[in-house]
Amino acid sequence: MEWLRLFFLHPVSFYQGAAFPFAFLFNYLCIMDSFSTRARYLFLLAGGGALAVAAMGPYAVLIFTPAVCAVALLCSLAPQQVHRWTFCFQMSWQTLCHLGLHYTEYYLHEPPSVRFCITLSSLMLLTQRVTSLSLDICEGKVEAASGGIRSRSSLSEHVCKALPYFSYLLFFPALLGGSLCSFQRFQACVQGSSALYPRHSFWALSWRGLQILGLECINVAVSRMVDAGAGLTDCQQFECIYVVWTTAGLFKLTYYSHWILDDSLLHAAGFGSELGQSPGEEGYVPDADIWTLERTHRISVFARKWNQSTARWLRRLVFQHSRAWPLLQTFAFSAWWHGLHPGQVFGFLCWAVMVEADYLIHSFANEFIRSWPMRLFYRTLTWAHTQLIIAYIMLAVEVRSLSSLWLLCNSYNSVFPMVYCILLLLLVKRKHKCK
Repeated sequence: MEWLRLFFLHPVSFYQGAAFPFAFLFNYLCIMDSFSTRARYLFLLAGGGALAVAAMGPYAVLIFTPAVCAVALLCSLAPQQVHRWTFCFQMSWQTLCHLGLHYTEYYLHEPPSVRFCITLSSLMLLTQRVTSLSLDICEGKVEAASGGIRSRSSLSEHVCKALPYFSYLLFFPALLGGSLCSFQRFQACVQGSSALYPRHSFWALSWRGLQILGLECINVAVSRMVDAGAGLTDCQQFECIYVVWTTAGLFKLTYYSHWILDDSLLHAAGFGSELGQSPGEEGYVPDADIWTLERTHRISVFARKWNQSTARWLRRLVFQHSRAWPLLQTFAFSAWWHGLHPGQVFGFLCWAVMVEADYLIHSFANEFIRSWPMRLFYRTLTWAHTQLIIAYIMLAVEVRSLSSLWLLCNSYNSVFPMVYCILLLLLVKRKHKCK
């Protein structure tokens, strides 16, 4: 079948699919209580190392090096200092790797290695886990390794204390993709008793498999429509709106499929249940909430629901600690985290402006629109407008190059974000007058 061939020819999908037998094996050994806690950590760590070498080849050293350095910092620094230093080191390392990609693409004009691209994607996920863990230690949610590497304990004791950290940063179900799992949740899932909590459901995994099948069938149909029509370089006037919308649809379908696959792998290994949920902590949240994303008429809701675990991580890491312009700082950091390609900088900053406009527009509309026919008309109109703006932003982020970005900005698609920009200026002016 064409959809199956296309889906599993994707390198990340192939390696994620190859990890499923090991996820089921880990789950089975945990259910049979054949594993001690230390053996579980070692199995997850060894699986992560093997998967990294298989998927990334020699580039795997770019993952192992920051993981080792991050653990050394986590175990040696005081809780109040650990987040600042680990954040600076991890983002510096990731930025240097992204600059290597810039050098290859924009200076040498050569296509980057597929393995190097997989490494960069995995490195971005590693940054999430490193900063999430360092924040947990800094906020007192996780107890730092007692004594650290400065204590007089033996080397084996140091390694045993650091083993949960190593395992968390490199455990194979989340190495190449998946919703961000907190360290508390990871630790609870590894140490928890399978006799008390179901670690995965066959029917839940089957349902995810059917979702992937449906999405890939739609993907094949939409890709044929896109291939049969004009591209962004040769479309004209209103035709460009259709081209951008269908092309962005392909990107969304691909993201949905991969997120569901990543989510299935975590569930297969036992990390998608409610086992790791502590009091006051939100349960496991999958990255793909397709129903909400496709029917929302608000750009702000789309921003919160698109790649949900990353959105929550950005909110915790940047938004909640920003004193001025928190929204702009959050999207600017997201562009930095993604690699600072020209299209990404433009796309994420445009997204920030659109979210700000979204808040004011809908607040204003809720004050004046009372009748249900007008509300229905308003929701339909804003839903279409939201989908077209998101398609515009998504294409800007994905095409990345300046030439493609210039074509997008010169097309009729720029009208839709421009309308929101004008409304934002008018509503801000009205707000100041009211004050």
